[in-house]
Amino acid sequence: MKKEKENIRRSFSSEFNLDTSKDKEVLPEADYNIFEDKKLLDDLRSRVIQNIIDNNIPKGMNLNDYINMEIDNNLNGIDLPIYKRNHVFNLIDNEINGLGPITELLKDKNVTEIMVNAPNEIYVEIDGKLVRDESISFINDAHILRTIQKIVQPLGRTIDSSKPMVDARLKDGSRINAIIPPLSLKGPVLTIRKFREDLISIEDLLRNGTMTRDMAIFLECAVKSKLNILVCGGTGSGKTTILNILSSFIGDDERIITIEDAAELKLKQSHVIGLETRVDNYDSKSEVTIRDLVRNSLRMRPDRIIVGEVRGGEAFDMLQAMNTGHDGSLTTLHANSPIDALNRLETMVLMGGIEIPIPAIRDYIENAIDVVVNTERLSDGRRKITDISEVNGFNGDDIKVTPIFAFEQTGLTKNGEVDGEFKIVNKKIDIYEKMKNKGIKELEDLFGDKYE
Repeated sequence: MKKEKENIRRSFSSEFNLDTSKDKEVLPEADYNIFEDKKLLDDLRSRVIQNIIDNNIPKGMNLNDYINMEIDNNLNGIDLPIYKRNHVFNLIDNEINGLGPITELLKDKNVTEIMVNAPNEIYVEIDGKLVRDESISFINDAHILRTIQKIVQPLGRTIDSSKPMVDARLKDGSRINAIIPPLSLKGPVLTIRKFREDLISIEDLLRNGTMTRDMAIFLECAVKSKLNILVCGGTGSGKTTILNILSSFIGDDERIITIEDAAELKLKQSHVIGLETRVDNYDSKSEVTIRDLVRNSLRMRPDRIIVGEVRGGEAFDMLQAMNTGHDGSLTTLHANSPIDALNRLETMVLMGGIEIPIPAIRDYIENAIDVVVNTERLSDGRRKITDISEVNGFNGDDIKVTPIFAFEQTGLTKNGEVDGEFKIVNKKIDIYEKMKNKGIKELEDLFGDKYE
């Protein structure tokens, strides 16, 4: 019996070139290292999947049994350790029934972002923190590319050497970005920002410490009084989440037009029209930009216009809408502070090719924007609204921005979490008069003393 086991072990080692010194004690190891011979693993995967494609599953046999049978046939009877066999089975099962190795990550509600940098370099975001996931891996770069193609082809998109970038939205609302050589020097890179099925509410943000109740009441009143609001922040800081929550404060009796590159806003009002851009695929004339949609929305009799993100010439059209009777418009942009946000808006207007003097552009911005909300992802991964400011006039040639609420960091706790407190910086704000004129009374305790 002992001799028979040694023969099996010798047969397995010679066939797969594996080190059997650890067979006595199977230690936890990275998924990528479980099956060392990547060429053999890739050939095995291709043979089994091709056989499943070419042959009909025998009557009365389920898919799992058929996959196991195909693995047995292609391994020529070599006895695999159970954990290596499971590795092969899971690989093939995910290829057939899912989207390759990332299938389980896409199902995991705790994972909010997936980043594939290399076959054995996968990062995920959980609770705002990036961690390396050693439990999944790809066989090689070609395996990553096949997975990307499997994701984008049903969306009517292509990715190859002539079109080495793709940005698209999955059916569940998740956003996918992929870039491959020659643009990517490291190999195919895949990034997926997952869509949350359980939308975050204002109560969730209060529980998470993203803002205070006073801030929440102020923002709700600002939306209801139809102030124009700009949400700014860095990548992954929660701008779209804040925009979604602000949008939820809009009344059900208003006609809302949403404009996005990839539809992420989920409004529950009954009168919502969602517009989404279209990128060129084969015909360059088929592209429809944010700017095109903003211009078109003005002809659709909107009560509110919500633009997912402005980052180019459409900024001028958005400002024009805000200045011509479309009060209560909402949008986001990438910036690190309210001042930076307004400076970026100025630059974007110039990018649009509009020949307007800079003082006139600043005057346009000052008249259009009422409130700027800045959100940040802090060093501990938590997201907070760190600044709510009003735009009110000028300091010389520069637009004046007056902070209303702010988060002040005081240090770090023993657990590495950011410690600090929210403060009301300024109770004497000009926009309170606008809000009062709209019938807003909820803010009298905070700001009413100015007008007593």
